[in-house]
Amino acid sequence: MLGASLEQNGGIATVEKLILKYAPINTEIQHITSHDEGSIAHRIIVFGQALMLLLQTLLFQKPDVVHIHISDGASLIRKAIIALITLLFRKPVIMHTHGAEFHVTYARLPQWVQQGLKRIFQQCNFIVLSQTWKEYYQLNLGLHHKPVTILPNPTEIPSQIPDRTNATQVRLGFFGRVGERKGTFDLIQAFANLPQQLKDNSDLVIAGDGEIAQGQELVKHLHLTNHVTFIGWIDASARDALLATIDVFVLPSYNEGLPMALLEAMGWGLPVIVTPVGGIPELVTTNTNGLLVAPGDIQQLSAAMELLIANEAVRLSLGQAARATVAAFDVKNYCQELGSIYDSVLAPNSDSVLAPKTAS
Repeated sequence: MLGASLEQNGGIATVEKLILKYAPINTEIQHITSHDEGSIAHRIIVFGQALMLLLQTLLFQKPDVVHIHISDGASLIRKAIIALITLLFRKPVIMHTHGAEFHVTYARLPQWVQQGLKRIFQQCNFIVLSQTWKEYYQLNLGLHHKPVTILPNPTEIPSQIPDRTNATQVRLGFFGRVGERKGTFDLIQAFANLPQQLKDNSDLVIAGDGEIAQGQELVKHLHLTNHVTFIGWIDASARDALLATIDVFVLPSYNEGLPMALLEAMGWGLPVIVTPVGGIPELVTTNTNGLLVAPGDIQQLSAAMELLIANEAVRLSLGQAARATVAAFDVKNYCQELGSIYDSVLAPNSDSVLAPKTAS
């Protein structure tokens, strides 16, 4: 399995660690880091080392399947090279897609590069996060001769969640990379637009790395320093501790795959305010297990926040439904389905489209 460094921040590393922790039965997985944060020189060195280790593994350990996690940006080229090397050894490739902006990167590439990528990707089996993404990859990459399997991201669902009744101060939480794509600045502006009484009865916690200084400057400009707190990137244990203290999860993104932070929040029984992008509308139904708002619509975002701050009954109802929704995404079920995908790729009839339970 090749992908982001396990020490890296972000959803892909989280998925990788969950797969390694709950590996499918009778499956041994070797992880190779193909990308890490840092300077360009560091990234090139990491990728070069990954290629050398991949070649050694293919030559001497002879793995059954090579499972590649692909994002967007330069990841398209890196993972195409890895796939091509693997295919030269006549080993099956599973391309596991995560990129929230894959379509943006791909559309900007020259036509000849797109054609080259298509020729490689059409020889790979694909795992995608939602029906929307499945349709995109099939249409734009011409994936008609290999399986394209819908396997939404997994999450560890806590056995117990806190009692959130009778909250005197409603805490909203944002988890993710601070910046425009995740809608962080829209969120801060929408919070500033709340009636003063609701602002006095609530606060906003922003957890994540990215453009924190710009966010802090906006908070200062909008006179929200007593209401908005930036805590930076947090590890899994700190994340769970924070999820136990908040009442509403907000992620007003412009582009997404299927965000791990959303699944984690729903598993903790939180009502969610999110946008219908990527795989999110296949998971969240507005007024049923969360609230959907249009990307960039600050007025609509503010109204959704106002509703959940003011109405405890709605908060609790949506949160309970959210937790029930993601029960099927428990990581143990996920890894069982992943094991079935591995088996199917190796089976003689692997050209048939797979349909794991989590895709239904």
